[in-house]
Amino acid sequence: MSKLPTKKQILDWISENPKKSNKREISKAFGIKGAVRIELKRILKELAQEGKIEKKKKTFEDPNQLSPVSILQMMASTSDGDLFARPVDWQGSQPEPIVLMVHSSSDPALGYGDRVLAKTSLVYGEQHQYEGRIIRLLNKPSKNILGVYKELSEGGRIHPIEKSGREWRVEISDNLGAKDGELVEAEQLKNQRISGLYAAKIINIVGDPSGPRAVSLIAIHQHGIPNQFPKEVLQESENINFLEALPRDDLTKIPFVTIDPSDARDHDDAVYAHADEDPSNQGGHVLWVAIADVAHFVKPGSALDKEAQKRGNSTYFADRVVPMLPDRLSGDLCSIHEGVERPCLAVCMTIDKSGNKLKQTFYRGNIKSVASLNYEEVQKAIDGKVNESVRPYLDKVIRPLYNSYTCLKKSKETRQPLDLDLPERKVELFKNGKVKKIVFKERFDSHKLIEEFMILANVAAAEELFKAKSELLYRVHEEPTPEKLKALREVAQSAGFNLAKGQVLRTSHLNDLLAKSKQGELSELISMTTLRSMSQAYYSRENFGHFGLALKKYTHFTSPIRRYSDLIIHRALISALGFGSDGLHEMDAEKLEETAQHISNTERRSMVAERDTIDRYLAAYLSEKVGNEFEGKVSGVAKFGFFVRLNDSGAEGIVPIRTLGTDYYHYDLRTNTLKGSQSGHIISLGQKAIVRLKDVDPLAGGIAFEVLTIDDKKIPNIQRKRTSKTIRRKVNRNKMGSVKRKKKEKRSSG
Repeated sequence: MSKLPTKKQILDWISENPKKSNKREISKAFGIKGAVRIELKRILKELAQEGKIEKKKKTFEDPNQLSPVSILQMMASTSDGDLFARPVDWQGSQPEPIVLMVHSSSDPALGYGDRVLAKTSLVYGEQHQYEGRIIRLLNKPSKNILGVYKELSEGGRIHPIEKSGREWRVEISDNLGAKDGELVEAEQLKNQRISGLYAAKIINIVGDPSGPRAVSLIAIHQHGIPNQFPKEVLQESENINFLEALPRDDLTKIPFVTIDPSDARDHDDAVYAHADEDPSNQGGHVLWVAIADVAHFVKPGSALDKEAQKRGNSTYFADRVVPMLPDRLSGDLCSIHEGVERPCLAVCMTIDKSGNKLKQTFYRGNIKSVASLNYEEVQKAIDGKVNESVRPYLDKVIRPLYNSYTCLKKSKETRQPLDLDLPERKVELFKNGKVKKIVFKERFDSHKLIEEFMILANVAAAEELFKAKSELLYRVHEEPTPEKLKALREVAQSAGFNLAKGQVLRTSHLNDLLAKSKQGELSELISMTTLRSMSQAYYSRENFGHFGLALKKYTHFTSPIRRYSDLIIHRALISALGFGSDGLHEMDAEKLEETAQHISNTERRSMVAERDTIDRYLAAYLSEKVGNEFEGKVSGVAKFGFFVRLNDSGAEGIVPIRTLGTDYYHYDLRTNTLKGSQSGHIISLGQKAIVRLKDVDPLAGGIAFEVLTIDDKKIPNIQRKRTSKTIRRKVNRNKMGSVKRKKKEKRSSG
C-alpha cells in the first residue's frame, strides 16, 4: 500500500482479524515497511487513547514464540533420562513447543509436574524447539504420588515411577499396610519432613507393579488423564434411554456395514457403496458414510458435554480404554451395533471413475447396520476365503466397496499424500496381564478402504461448512519448517539423494525421495529423517491446510464417540444445515480457538501416554532377556549417545556414549551424527547394529544396550593420545610428589 491506512480501515481490519491484531500483522496487511511504521505506531496510540482499541501486553509479541523467561511444567522423563517441559500458559495458535531442560550441578532435582521459572532459547534441527535453563523452582502443583513402596525398619520410602522424581518417606502409621515392592498411590503431607525427605501418606495400594492393570494406570497417573467419571455425568448418561422425536431421514433400508478391528470397543462409522446409475458418470460410484449422532445424546453445556470436552478424546491402552464418554454411550447408545436402529449423521458422495468427488449431500437420519465385520475377515473374503459372517454381503456390499476404493486409489495417486509406511506395534497380553508378544499390525486393503472413505467424508464436511460460512475446527498439518527441511536435505544429500530446492515443497517431492531410497540400505534413514522433519498436526479455527494428506480443507467428522473435535463438527453441520436446535451454540463458537488448543493438548497427552505404556510393556517383555543379543538399527543420535530400535519387537533403547570405548565422540548437529575424534568412526541414523541387552527398568520403560557391531564392524578401541597439557599435568604431579616426599623425609630425620 502506497500510503498509510485511515483509522477506519485499521479498525475494520482489526474487527475482521481479531487474532492478528498486533502491530507486525497490521503492518504486513497494509504493506507498511521501514520508517513508515513509526507513523502507524502513532495512529495505533491515538486509537488506544480514544478508547477504540485496547493495547495489551501480548498484542505486540509473537504469539507462537516462547518468552525468553517462561514458566514451564516438567513432563515425563524419557528412557534416557532427558527432562522435557511444556509452557504453562501457551497462547499460540500452533501446538505448544517442547523444551529440553539443560541442567547444571547446582540446579534442584526436578520431577514430573514440577513448575520452574526458566530462561528459554530457540534451537534448530532438533525434535524439541527450545532449550531451557532453570532460574528457580516454583511451588509444585498439588497431585498424588505414584511409586513403589520400599519397606524399612521404621516405616518406608516411596520410589516414584518418574526416573528423576524424588523419594518420599512414610511413617508406619501412614503406610496403609503396604508391603515391600507394592505399587502405591500417596499424597504429600505438607511441610513435613522425615530424615530430610518429604513425608507422604499412602491412600491406595495398587499392588504388583507388573500386574495386569499397573502399566496403564502408571501412564494415566503420570500424564494426568481423567480416569473416573463424576457421579452427575454417570447419572446423566443413565437417564438417556429414548430417541427424541426429530424430523429424521429413514436410511434403515440401506445395507450399511461396520468394518473395524476385531477387538474394537466402539463402532462409530458404517459404510455402503454402489455403482452410479447416472449414464453421465460411467464407471463412477456413490459412497455412503454414516457416523453415530453423538450430538443427539450429548447436549451443549450438559455435564456429559463438559466432561467430554475436558477429556478431549479417548485414550487406548492394551488392557483398557479411558473413554471420552461413559460406556452407556460409547459402548451402547452411540455405537452402531448390528441389527439395531441408531441415529446418525450421514453423507452421500458421488465420485467419478478417477476417484474425484463430484458432489455430496448430508442427512440426519436413522440407520440399521446389517453386519458388524472386522478387517481380517473382510480381506480374506475378497482374497477367496469367505466365512459365514461375510458371505451374505460379499457381492452386494463388500465388492462394491472395493470397486469404489479402486477409484479412490487413482485420486490418491494424483493427490500424492505423504507415503510414509510406518509399522504400528500391538501388545498382546495373557489373561494375567503379562506380555504375550509384541507384533506389528498387518495393513490390509480393508484398512486402507475404510481410511480413504473416512478421509473423503472429512473433506466433504470441511467443504460443506466452508460453503455455509460456518465456524469449524480445521485439522491442520503444516509443512516442515525451513530448518527441518534443510536438515532433511543435508541427510538426503549425504546419502546420495537429492531433494528439490528453491521451489514450493510438495508431498510428491518427499515421496520421490522415499521411493528412490526404498530398495537400498538407507531406506530407514531417509524414512526416519522425513518423519522427524514433519510438524505435528493440530486443531485450529483457521485453515492452513493439511500438508501430509495434500488437502486444502480438512476436518475431523468421523469419530465423535472418541474425539471432541468431531462432536464440534457435527454440531456445526446441524446448525448450518438446519438439522435441529442442538447444534453449535454461539458461546461455544466464540471459544473455538481455546477449544482447539485444549483438544490439541489432550490428543498429544494421550499419544505420549499410549507410547509410554507400550515402552513399559516392551521393557517388561525384555526384562527376562538381559544378556541376549539382538539385531536393530540406529534410530536416534544425541550428544549423550545413540538409540537402537530392535527389528523384531520395535523396542528402543539407548547406547550411552560412555560405553563406546576410549575414543572421544563429537556430536554433529548439522548431520545428526557422532564421530570419533581419533578413529573417525561415524554413527548415524539407519545403520545396522548388533547389541546386547544390558539393563531394563520395566517400571520406567527404560532399556539400555551395549553395542557389539555397527554395520558389521566393531567399535574401534582407540588408545587416547596424551596431549602436551596432559604430560605437563603429570610432570607437575610428579614434582609435587617429590617435594612432599623430601619434606616428609626431612621431618623424619629431624
